[in-house]
Amino acid sequence: MSITAKREEFRIYLERCGVMDALTKILVSLYEETEKPPDALDYIRKNLGGIVDNTSEIDNLKKELEESKAKIAELKSKLMKYEQTKDEVMVE
Repeated sequence: MSITAKREEFRIYLERCGVMDALTKILVSLYEETEKPPDALDYIRKNLGGIVDNTSEIDNLKKELEESKAKIAELKSKLMKYEQTKDEVMVE
């Protein structure tokens, strides 16, 4: 398959999936902005389906997950102690 054919196939794929339309709309929107944003790439990220760098949100969720895992482990340990105490009381 020639390079030209591969490019055409890829272009058709992008059109079929709506990528070309989405990119065209966002670029037209950027063009029509009266006050151009300082970072055009950031503008595109924010306006193209809400894609943004959410590293801090991911880090916060990871931290929350680790804290929750620690709390679960703590509660499981307490539950085992209570069950042992209950079993000892029932034997007496």
